[in-house]
Amino acid sequence: MDSTVEILVLVTVGFIAGFINTVAGGGSLLTLPVLIFLGLPPNVANGTNRIGILFQSIFTTAGFNSKGVKAFPFGLYVGISALIGSVLGAQLAIDIKGEIFNKILAVIMVLVVAFMVMNSKNKPLDIIEKSSGKQLWLSIVLFFFIGIYGGFIQAGVGIIMLFVLSTVNNISLVKSNAIKVFVTLIFTISAVIIFVINDKIDWKLGLILAIGNAIGGWIASRWSVKKGDKLVQKLLVIMVVIMAIKLWFF
Repeated sequence: MDSTVEILVLVTVGFIAGFINTVAGGGSLLTLPVLIFLGLPPNVANGTNRIGILFQSIFTTAGFNSKGVKAFPFGLYVGISALIGSVLGAQLAIDIKGEIFNKILAVIMVLVVAFMVMNSKNKPLDIIEKSSGKQLWLSIVLFFFIGIYGGFIQAGVGIIMLFVLSTVNNISLVKSNAIKVFVTLIFTISAVIIFVINDKIDWKLGLILAIGNAIGGWIASRWSVKKGDKLVQKLLVIMVVIMAIKLWFF
């Protein structure tokens, strides 16, 4: 592929993924297959994708803060738990073989999108948050396992976090997204370190992707979180079915 076209593709896909990751989750379902299509081995694509996620999380967290939506202190508690889990998950991703990773990714892509569709019509939340006591400790435990998954693959982890924050902690969608991106920032740092140590990152493609991720995340964080969710889900269903078939059979 021509280098100029490659840059345009990565920045565009990164922008879309950054926007999707911020308003809902699942943007890595776009970026991972594209990186694999560009010739990266699956585990290197997985590591390279984290560079985009890292920059996206920094800019998105800043965007939410600029609008007065903050993740502290609850986000720090569950973020540390997720960070510990992500160390285990990232190591699993380093060790797994390419063909097995492809099939796991294909299955997870389908399951995550099915989850998104089934939960697209959320019931209105009560105004009282449940972010202390028993609910806090339950979330800390759940976010440890979310961290393992996030360290392993990343794709769709935002959807899982939103589900936990909205159902267990009864936190509004806007604030849930702010917490989600802050937690992602925390555990992505540890995952990136592990991928760097194991030389599983293509820095050129990762930094190009990061430009799009950062811009998309910044813009989306300053928009209403609910705008465009249904359209995004429809597009993801179509894309994921195609990419899952490709990863499983080809």
